[in-house]
This record gives sequence, structure tokens and C-alpha cells, in this order.
Amino acid sequence: MTDDGLYKLMTWLSPSFPVGAYAFSHGIERACELELVHDSDSTAAWIATLLASGSGQTDLALFCLAYDAFGDDEQLADVIATAASLFPSAELSTESLAQGEAFIHTLLTCWPAPGLDVLADEDRVAYPVAVAVAAAAHGIDRASALLAFAHAFSANLVSAAIRLVPLGQTDGQHITAMLAERMPDALSRANATTLDSVASATLISDICSMQHEHQYTRLFRS
Repeated sequence: MTDDGLYKLMTWLSPSFPVGAYAFSHGIERACELELVHDSDSTAAWIATLLASGSGQTDLALFCLAYDAFGDDEQLADVIATAASLFPSAELSTESLAQGEAFIHTLLTCWPAPGLDVLADEDRVAYPVAVAVAAAAHGIDRASALLAFAHAFSANLVSAAIRLVPLGQTDGQHITAMLAERMPDALSRANATTLDSVASATLISDICSMQHEHQYTRLFRS
């Protein structure tokens, strides 16, 4: 990957890029309330499971499919429609679609590239799809973009857990190091997933995201 591509990825996926990722916990807030996530090990296990067979894996698979579909408007439209229909709860739908919308707005304003107008014509674009199309349009290689997105997904959840459990910054780095060991398997599985086989199997996480909608006190939007 070129230095230019690396710079773009670092910018787009940094906490300072205005997509509002800091406002979402992806159901971890409810998991902490129920003490399902309560320390460093349980946090690492929760996020690793999402990456292996939950919403994290779904996002990675959709990222691959959207990247590969760039340039084929009909195929990309199928990926966009599928991605927008897979959310198990209203909050997870808001989390991904709101970030997708914010990402597209900033991208088209500040980082234009040929072919990106296809995103402006869509109303409901999931966040991983938006980032994947941006990477493809800017010529950033797929493997590097996928790894960066996977890291951003896990890093945001680690950040939420640090505030919610709570954990220390060193604990956060320990979790990140443990997740790095699981990342190759998650990426390999995502690369092999077809559009008609995108799925998740983390019901407890899904239920936590549903229950979070009715939680009495909340720091996060999901």
C-alpha cells in the first residue's frame, strides 16, 4: 500500500473522523449492566466472538463484498440492500446507517474520487459498505483496508469497554493484543463469505442491543 493510501485509512478510521463512533457501544453497555462483560478477559472474549461469528464478522464480509462490487452498480446495489436489511435491532441499524451517512457526507465533501457518486444516490448505506467503496475508489488495496477496518471496529468497542467496565488503558492494550491474535481467522472467514451466506450467530449480543433500547440510564446510543 502506498503512503497516500495509508494516510487516507488512518484519517478515515481515526476517532477524529466525524462519524460519531464514540457514541455507540454496540450493546456492550447492556452487557456490562448484566455483568456479562466485567473484566479484561470477558471483554476480549466478547469482542473476539463478534469478530468471529457476530456483527463484526458480518461487517467484515460486507466490506469484502462491497469492495469487490465497486464498478458494478447493480452488484453494489445488491450488497447495499442486503447490508441494510441484516440488523437485529433498531439501535444497531441506527449505529451503522448513521455512521455510513456521516462518512459518505464527509468523504464526498473532502475526499472525492471517481465513482463515489454511487453512494450519494443511496439512502441507507451501512458503515462497512461506505468505507469499502471509499477504499476501492481511492485505489487502496483490499487486504490493508479490511485489516484497518477490523482494527477500527474492535478498537471502538475496546474504548467503550474501558469507560463502561471500567478498565484501565493498559487493560485496553492487553485486550487489543489478544484480539490481534484472532484477527487473521476473522479476516480469512470474511474473505470466503458470499452475499447469500452473510450471517451472524451471537444471539446474546443481539438481545443486549435490543434491551439497551429500554435501559433506564445510558451513556451510549447503542
